[in-house]
Amino acid sequence: MSRVETETVTVGELTAHLARPADAESVGAMLVLPMITGIDAQVREYASDIAAAGMTALVWDPWHGPTSDDTPRERLFELMGQLDDETCLGEMGALLGHLRDALGFERVGVIGYCLGGRFALLLGARDPLLSNVIAYHPSIWDPAPANHSLDAIAEASAITAPVLILHAGADTILTTGSLGRLRAALENRDAPTAVQVYPGAEHGFSSRARHDNPVNATAYALSWPQALAFASASL
Repeated sequence: MSRVETETVTVGELTAHLARPADAESVGAMLVLPMITGIDAQVREYASDIAAAGMTALVWDPWHGPTSDDTPRERLFELMGQLDDETCLGEMGALLGHLRDALGFERVGVIGYCLGGRFALLLGARDPLLSNVIAYHPSIWDPAPANHSLDAIAEASAITAPVLILHAGADTILTTGSLGRLRAALENRDAPTAVQVYPGAEHGFSSRARHDNPVNATAYALSWPQALAFASASL
């Protein structure tokens, strides 16, 4: 594992968190799309783990400042209901441009958690140059909230990159039926698809806040090294 250096960077009007190996050249870069917590301590830890595995990580800030470290979760849920798909994808596109143009990465992937997992699929469909798409327990609701203007399952069939889905077996947001439709859309492509199901794990099992349930803690402990390996191998 490499030593990691981190910093806050400005991309146009956006602020993002950057983590990269301090002692070696990155094999590629990952755009990290957080869960509802924003760029909190745990999401920064995810980025540092990615950097320690030899990749640069750039983290999108969905809330433009607030995180679960300083903001009540009720307020973050309010903000989540105000997200606009096209605006968010535009911000992610700007960060991808920074990784490619300013930092010089030819190989870039995306990893997202919960709401970020859904956006990872949408971004994968939007950007054919991505090297991978990794979605941790993506928040794909049925029926979809009013502010979800894009259908992530329908869009997924357009993804050209290898895809890894890490699904919580007891997820109450991405249901078994929705997972089946997502899997069918992905497996009908020419690119590799891997779907891992963790029976009994709850939505958001990657979050430490859910690790008082040992099923969630075990699911994360098993899945995270594999997600890192998938990212590195596809970069």
